Amino acid sequence: MKSWIEYWDGDHPIYVNARHMALHYRGIARDLAGLVPDGDARVLDYGCGEAQAADQLALACRKLTLCDAAPTIRAKLSARFVENRKIAVASPEEIATLLEGSFDLIVLHSIAQYIPKPDFARLIVDLADKLSPGGRIVVGDILPPDLSALTDAMALVRFGFEGGFLIAAIMGLVRTALSDYRKIRSELGLTQYDAAEMLDLIEKAGLTARRLEHNPGHNQARMAFLGLKTAPMA
Repeated sequence: MKSWIEYWDGDHPIYVNARHMALHYRGIARDLAGLVPDGDARVLDYGCGEAQAADQLALACRKLTLCDAAPTIRAKLSARFVENRKIAVASPEEIATLLEGSFDLIVLHSIAQYIPKPDFARLIVDLADKLSPGGRIVVGDILPPDLSALTDAMALVRFGFEGGFLIAAIMGLVRTALSDYRKIRSELGLTQYDAAEMLDLIEKAGLTARRLEHNPGHNQARMAFLGLKTAPMA
């Protein structure tokens, strides 16, 4: 396995069943909708994954652009939302060509752990240029250095209990442990940040940063941050 993009572009055991996947994306869409500044906002979900509930997020904004580096995922998204005029699908290369001020909110949820720190810092700088004055970047699902695999596993078990897929969650943890995910994780690694480090990274992109009280989704052992692009003085 050469990269995490290659991993996510194929079959993987991360979601234990269809209910897990649906509830996962529904919860993230609900939480992200609460961060949309207003109904006229242009939103970019960068590294969106399957984004099964993107239509719910689209209800909270004027335009939602879904971006993922995995070609297979982009094809699924295009087919799923082909009739929704508020949703567009783009590659990272296409996003890079857009003008400054193209978005009012940019979301990077659960992707920082799959990108080396220097590359992620450059990505934040590049995306900050795409924000309108007063625009926001939300960076979610950040893994702190002291987060253990057991803590993540227990978060899934609780989510399974609350969502009605407890047995499937437990069986899914066993399947994941026996799959090639552990080997791939060992080979490619997961990037972790402490709160001060992430705040500094966002500030160096020219944004005013703060930590959010709630991480979008079910796993509150992980962190989320917001970067605000200050509007120029009149």
